[in-house]
Amino acid sequence: MAMRMFRLLAAAALFWVASASGAGEIVIGQSAPLSGSLASTGKEMALGARIYFDTVNAQGGIGGRKIRHVVKDDGYKTEETVRLTQELIEQDKAVGLIGYAGTGNISELLSQGVLASRNVPLVAPYTGGEPLRSPYNPYIFHIRAGYADEIERMVEQFTSVGMNRIAVFYQNDAFGLAGVAGAEKALAKRKLALVGRGSYEKGSEDVTAAVEALARTSPQAVLMVAVMRPAAAFVRQFRKVSPGTQIFSISVINGKDLYALAGGDVARGVGITQVVPSPFSGAQKVVQEYRAALAQHAPDAAPSYASFEMFLGAKVVVEGLRRVKGEFTPEALMKALETVDADLGGYGVRFGPGHRLGSGFVEVTLLRSGGVLGK
Repeated sequence: MAMRMFRLLAAAALFWVASASGAGEIVIGQSAPLSGSLASTGKEMALGARIYFDTVNAQGGIGGRKIRHVVKDDGYKTEETVRLTQELIEQDKAVGLIGYAGTGNISELLSQGVLASRNVPLVAPYTGGEPLRSPYNPYIFHIRAGYADEIERMVEQFTSVGMNRIAVFYQNDAFGLAGVAGAEKALAKRKLALVGRGSYEKGSEDVTAAVEALARTSPQAVLMVAVMRPAAAFVRQFRKVSPGTQIFSISVINGKDLYALAGGDVARGVGITQVVPSPFSGAQKVVQEYRAALAQHAPDAAPSYASFEMFLGAKVVVEGLRRVKGEFTPEALMKALETVDADLGGYGVRFGPGHRLGSGFVEVTLLRSGGVLGK
């Protein structure tokens, strides 16, 4: 009798644990640069993911389970990204990750096997670095075009109007060097070469040496592969010594912030490639959803490309979660994400076995008066 009672109690306890697990939250983790040189972008990235998860939760979540979006500040530091990701996986029990920044930071996660240790997928990294795309790895689901795609589009635009003297300003790390490699490849296709290079160190805003080095080469155009504050410092200083040079940046730069930090007189006319449709005037259904979510869950925030990109990333995460059969685990989510081939409302994303490059969308915008971006 005692043994039978013990078994009944044990069975009841197991049932309670299983029920509690089934009714628990689904944790999605994010390590983002909420401080440091990329802070303004990092905050927008976290915001974009949050407002979509809030929207889903307000509608009942995933099968009655709410999504808990856990965000940690890595300050754009590689060692912090690694430490905090281990924390998200081991302590917070994240079944998936979203929206990390930094080619070098994410490359370190791969080299240390942090994602592989628990088969944890990372969706929508805020980087187009080629080292994260080739060779193929199964853990990262890209929803944006690569830097090489963006730079190819810039070089195409420059050379089509006879600008062949092209230089590059870059961050001296994996992120910046991936951009340099992309520029060299795009130019070599046209039997051209870079006329100059100027770099700055990650975490620094000292661009004086880069400005001097590039000014000596008299470029017609400069491609920037840099984060916000150093990019703004470069535009401000380089315009003084070479006001006629066209400057283009890859998509990690926020136009309004660049306009404010560099100063409108010098920032006007800077080109910025974009890897998602305009969140300001786009007619796509997903843009309307984004703006409605922003108004409801973050009414004081303005639309931005960075927050819209992470809104799209969160939609992909949820699309994967809805396809999970059985318990929500990192491995189950990764397998489910592999089956995603969806129109998110005017923006298509497609993955598959051995395929993690979800989109190749690129367009060029120009910074106009007031920090407004237009085509």
